Amino acid sequence: MTEILDDIVAEGERLLGIARDEGVPLHLLGGVAVRLHAENVPRVLDREYKDLDFAVPKKSGGPADKLLRDAGYDPHITFNAMHARERGLYFDDSHGRQVDVFIGSFRMCHQIDLSERIDNGDPTVPLAELLLTKLQIIEVNEKDIRDMVLLLYGHEVGDSDEDKVNGARIAELCSSEWGLWRTITANLERCREHVPDYDLDAADRDRISGRFDELLARIEEEPKSRGWKLRAKVGERKRWYELPEEVSQ
Repeated sequence: MTEILDDIVAEGERLLGIARDEGVPLHLLGGVAVRLHAENVPRVLDREYKDLDFAVPKKSGGPADKLLRDAGYDPHITFNAMHARERGLYFDDSHGRQVDVFIGSFRMCHQIDLSERIDNGDPTVPLAELLLTKLQIIEVNEKDIRDMVLLLYGHEVGDSDEDKVNGARIAELCSSEWGLWRTITANLERCREHVPDYDLDAADRDRISGRFDELLARIEEEPKSRGWKLRAKVGERKRWYELPEEVSQ
Protein backbone atom coordinates (compact mmCIF):
# COMPACT_ATOMS: atom_id res chain seq x y z
CA MET A 1 0.00 0.00 0.00
CA THR A 2 1.09 3.56 -0.60
CA GLU A 3 2.04 5.78 2.32
CA ILE A 4 -0.40 8.23 3.89
CA LEU A 5 -0.78 11.16 1.50
CA ASP A 6 -0.17 14.80 2.38
CA ASP A 7 -3.37 15.95 0.67
CA ILE A 8 -6.21 14.94 2.98
CA VAL A 9 -8.84 14.77 0.23
CA ALA A 10 -6.58 12.49 -1.81
CA GLU A 11 -5.93 10.46 1.33
CA GLY A 12 -9.65 10.00 1.85
CA GLU A 13 -9.92 8.74 -1.72
CA ARG A 14 -6.94 6.42 -1.17
CA LEU A 15 -8.65 4.81 1.82
CA LEU A 16 -11.91 4.48 -0.10
CA GLY A 17 -10.00 2.78 -2.91
CA ILE A 18 -8.43 0.29 -0.50
CA ALA A 19 -11.83 -0.38 1.04
CA ARG A 20 -13.36 -0.98 -2.38
CA ASP A 21 -10.58 -3.41 -3.35
CA GLU A 22 -10.88 -5.31 -0.06
CA GLY A 23 -14.68 -5.33 0.06
CA VAL A 24 -14.92 -3.21 3.23
CA PRO A 25 -18.09 -1.03 3.22
CA LEU A 26 -16.34 2.20 4.24
CA HIS A 27 -18.20 5.49 3.67
CA LEU A 28 -16.84 9.02 4.10
CA LEU A 29 -18.68 11.71 6.01
CA GLY A 30 -17.65 15.12 7.35
CA GLY A 31 -16.05 18.00 5.47
CA VAL A 32 -14.00 15.86 3.08
CA ALA A 33 -17.16 14.02 2.01
CA VAL A 34 -18.83 17.38 1.30
CA ARG A 35 -15.79 18.32 -0.78
CA LEU A 36 -15.99 15.11 -2.81
CA HIS A 37 -19.59 15.94 -3.73
CA ALA A 38 -18.71 19.45 -4.92
CA GLU A 39 -18.19 19.60 -8.68
CA ASN A 40 -16.89 23.14 -8.34
CA VAL A 41 -16.07 25.03 -5.16
CA PRO A 42 -16.37 28.83 -5.06
CA ARG A 43 -13.24 30.28 -3.50
CA VAL A 44 -15.24 31.75 -0.61
CA LEU A 45 -16.58 28.30 0.32
CA ASP A 46 -13.26 26.48 0.11
CA ARG A 47 -11.44 25.55 3.31
CA GLU A 48 -8.74 23.31 4.76
CA TYR A 49 -9.68 19.97 6.30
CA LYS A 50 -7.93 18.55 9.33
CA ASP A 51 -9.51 15.15 9.97
CA LEU A 52 -11.24 12.25 8.23
CA ASP A 53 -14.54 10.70 9.29
CA PHE A 54 -15.96 7.40 8.08
CA ALA A 55 -19.01 5.24 8.75
CA VAL A 56 -19.34 1.48 8.42
CA PRO A 57 -22.31 -0.85 8.95
CA LYS A 58 -22.61 -2.87 12.13
CA LYS A 59 -20.26 -5.87 12.20
CA SER A 60 -17.83 -4.05 9.89
CA GLY A 61 -15.84 -2.40 12.67
CA GLY A 62 -13.27 -5.20 12.68
CA PRO A 63 -12.50 -5.07 8.95
CA ALA A 64 -12.33 -1.27 9.11
CA ASP A 65 -9.91 -1.48 12.04
CA LYS A 66 -7.60 -3.82 10.11
CA LEU A 67 -7.81 -1.65 6.99
CA LEU A 68 -6.74 1.50 8.83
CA ARG A 69 -3.95 -0.23 10.73
CA ASP A 70 -2.60 -1.69 7.48
CA ALA A 71 -2.93 1.72 5.82
CA GLY A 72 -0.57 3.28 8.38
CA TYR A 73 -2.85 4.56 11.15
CA ASP A 74 -2.34 4.06 14.87
CA PRO A 75 -5.42 3.05 16.89
CA HIS A 76 -6.39 4.67 20.17
CA ILE A 77 -6.20 1.40 22.10
CA THR A 78 -8.12 2.44 25.23
CA PHE A 79 -10.87 4.38 23.47
CA ASN A 80 -11.42 1.67 20.87
CA ALA A 81 -11.65 -1.04 23.52
CA MET A 82 -14.31 0.94 25.39
CA HIS A 83 -16.36 1.87 22.28
CA ALA A 84 -15.75 -1.14 20.03
CA ARG A 85 -19.41 -1.50 19.05
CA GLU A 86 -20.04 2.11 18.08
CA ARG A 87 -16.85 4.00 17.25
CA GLY A 88 -13.16 3.71 16.49
CA LEU A 89 -10.44 6.35 16.70
CA TYR A 90 -7.12 6.40 14.80
CA PHE A 91 -4.19 8.79 14.43
CA ASP A 92 -1.76 9.88 11.75
CA ASP A 93 0.91 11.57 13.85
CA SER A 94 3.08 12.63 10.92
CA HIS A 95 0.29 14.85 9.57
CA GLY A 96 -1.40 15.64 12.89
CA ARG A 97 -4.64 14.03 11.77
CA GLN A 98 -7.39 12.05 13.46
CA VAL A 99 -9.65 9.47 11.82
CA ASP A 100 -13.06 8.65 13.33
CA VAL A 101 -14.99 5.54 12.33
CA PHE A 102 -18.67 5.46 13.32
CA ILE A 103 -20.20 1.98 13.44
CA GLY A 104 -23.86 1.58 12.53
CA SER A 105 -24.82 5.09 13.57
CA PHE A 106 -23.37 8.57 14.00
CA ARG A 107 -23.49 9.66 17.63
CA MET A 108 -22.27 13.02 18.88
CA CYS A 109 -24.79 15.61 20.11
CA HIS A 110 -27.56 13.41 18.67
CA GLN A 111 -27.66 9.91 17.26
CA ILE A 112 -28.27 9.50 13.53
CA ASP A 113 -29.03 5.91 12.55
CA LEU A 114 -27.08 4.86 9.46
CA SER A 115 -27.72 1.12 9.54
CA GLU A 116 -30.18 1.07 6.64
CA ARG A 117 -28.59 3.93 4.74
CA ILE A 118 -25.09 2.64 4.03
CA ASP A 119 -23.50 -0.57 2.75
CA ASN A 120 -24.68 0.38 -0.74
CA GLY A 121 -21.31 0.77 -2.44
CA ASP A 122 -21.38 4.59 -2.43
CA PRO A 123 -18.19 6.37 -1.32
CA THR A 124 -20.01 8.61 1.16
CA VAL A 125 -23.08 8.48 3.37
CA PRO A 126 -26.20 9.84 1.61
CA LEU A 127 -26.41 13.62 1.26
CA ALA A 128 -29.25 13.86 3.80
CA GLU A 129 -27.17 12.13 6.48
CA LEU A 130 -24.12 14.11 5.46
CA LEU A 131 -26.06 17.31 6.12
CA LEU A 132 -27.59 15.92 9.33
CA THR A 133 -24.20 15.06 10.84
CA LYS A 134 -23.34 18.75 10.51
CA LEU A 135 -26.74 20.07 11.58
CA GLN A 136 -26.79 17.97 14.78
CA ILE A 137 -23.91 19.98 16.30
CA ILE A 138 -25.13 22.10 19.21
CA GLU A 139 -22.37 24.71 18.96
CA VAL A 140 -22.03 24.79 15.19
CA ASN A 141 -18.96 26.72 14.03
CA GLU A 142 -18.10 28.63 10.86
CA LYS A 143 -16.41 25.72 9.10
CA ASP A 144 -19.50 23.57 9.62
CA ILE A 145 -21.76 26.34 8.32
CA ARG A 146 -19.46 26.72 5.32
CA ASP A 147 -19.71 23.00 4.60
CA MET A 148 -23.51 23.09 4.77
CA VAL A 149 -23.69 26.14 2.52
CA LEU A 150 -21.40 24.38 0.02
CA LEU A 151 -23.54 21.24 0.12
CA LEU A 152 -26.70 23.18 -0.70
CA TYR A 153 -24.82 25.34 -3.22
CA GLY A 154 -24.46 22.28 -5.39
CA HIS A 155 -27.47 20.10 -4.52
CA GLU A 156 -31.20 20.68 -4.53
CA VAL A 157 -33.64 19.30 -2.00
CA GLY A 158 -35.76 16.37 -3.17
CA ASP A 159 -37.54 13.18 -2.16
CA SER A 160 -34.77 10.75 -3.09
CA ASP A 161 -31.05 10.24 -2.55
CA GLU A 162 -30.07 10.49 -6.20
CA ASP A 163 -27.74 13.52 -6.20
CA LYS A 164 -30.23 15.34 -3.97
CA VAL A 165 -30.56 16.13 -0.29
CA ASN A 166 -33.43 13.87 0.72
CA GLY A 167 -35.73 16.32 2.47
CA ALA A 168 -38.30 13.61 3.17
CA ARG A 169 -35.72 11.64 5.14
CA ILE A 170 -34.69 14.66 7.21
CA ALA A 171 -38.31 15.61 7.93
CA GLU A 172 -39.12 12.03 8.94
CA LEU A 173 -36.30 11.85 11.48
CA CYS A 174 -37.12 15.26 12.96
CA SER A 175 -40.81 14.37 13.27
CA SER A 176 -40.12 11.47 15.63
CA GLU A 177 -37.64 13.13 18.02
CA TRP A 178 -38.23 16.60 19.46
CA GLY A 179 -34.63 17.07 20.56
CA LEU A 180 -33.28 16.37 17.09
CA TRP A 181 -35.95 18.67 15.63
CA ARG A 182 -34.95 21.45 18.02
CA THR A 183 -31.27 21.33 17.07
CA ILE A 184 -31.75 20.75 13.35
CA THR A 185 -34.26 23.57 12.83
CA ALA A 186 -32.20 26.02 14.89
CA ASN A 187 -29.11 25.26 12.82
CA LEU A 188 -30.98 25.46 9.51
CA GLU A 189 -32.13 28.94 10.50
CA ARG A 190 -28.62 29.87 11.60
CA CYS A 191 -27.12 28.69 8.31
CA ARG A 192 -29.70 30.59 6.29
CA GLU A 193 -28.87 33.75 8.24
CA HIS A 194 -25.17 33.34 7.46
CA VAL A 195 -25.51 32.78 3.71
CA PRO A 196 -25.03 36.54 3.02
CA ASP A 197 -21.67 36.34 4.82
CA TYR A 198 -20.18 34.65 1.76
CA ASP A 199 -19.31 36.70 -1.29
CA LEU A 200 -21.43 34.76 -3.77
CA ASP A 201 -23.53 35.94 -6.67
CA ALA A 202 -26.97 37.12 -5.61
CA ALA A 203 -28.58 34.26 -7.57
CA ASP A 204 -26.42 31.71 -5.74
CA ARG A 205 -27.25 33.22 -2.36
CA ASP A 206 -30.97 33.19 -3.14
CA ARG A 207 -30.83 29.59 -4.35
CA ILE A 208 -28.99 28.37 -1.23
CA SER A 209 -31.24 30.33 1.15
CA GLY A 210 -34.26 28.91 -0.64
CA ARG A 211 -33.01 25.37 -0.09
CA PHE A 212 -32.57 25.99 3.64
CA ASP A 213 -36.12 27.39 3.68
CA GLU A 214 -37.43 24.34 1.82
CA LEU A 215 -35.92 21.99 4.39
CA LEU A 216 -37.43 24.02 7.22
CA ALA A 217 -40.84 23.95 5.51
CA ARG A 218 -40.68 20.18 4.98
CA ILE A 219 -39.81 19.60 8.62
CA GLU A 220 -42.62 21.91 9.76
CA GLU A 221 -45.20 20.20 7.55
CA GLU A 222 -44.30 16.63 8.56
CA PRO A 223 -46.81 15.17 11.07
CA LYS A 224 -45.18 14.77 14.48
CA SER A 225 -45.19 11.57 16.51
CA ARG A 226 -46.87 11.21 19.90
CA GLY A 227 -43.44 10.99 21.52
CA TRP A 228 -42.40 14.23 19.81
CA LYS A 229 -45.49 16.01 21.14
CA LEU A 230 -44.98 14.74 24.70
CA ARG A 231 -41.32 15.80 24.70
CA ALA A 232 -42.24 19.20 23.23
CA LYS A 233 -44.27 19.93 26.35
CA VAL A 234 -41.07 19.71 28.41
CA GLY A 235 -39.16 21.81 25.91
CA GLU A 236 -35.81 23.28 26.86
CA ARG A 237 -36.38 22.81 30.59
CA LYS A 238 -34.60 19.49 30.11
CA ARG A 239 -31.43 19.12 28.05
CA TRP A 240 -32.25 17.61 24.67
CA TYR A 241 -28.73 16.80 23.42
CA GLU A 242 -25.64 14.91 24.48
CA LEU A 243 -22.24 16.44 25.15
CA PRO A 244 -19.67 14.69 22.93
CA GLU A 245 -16.83 12.99 24.73
CA GLU A 246 -13.54 14.86 24.55
CA VAL A 247 -10.80 12.48 23.41
CA SER A 248 -7.05 13.03 23.73
CA GLN A 249 -4.31 10.85 22.36
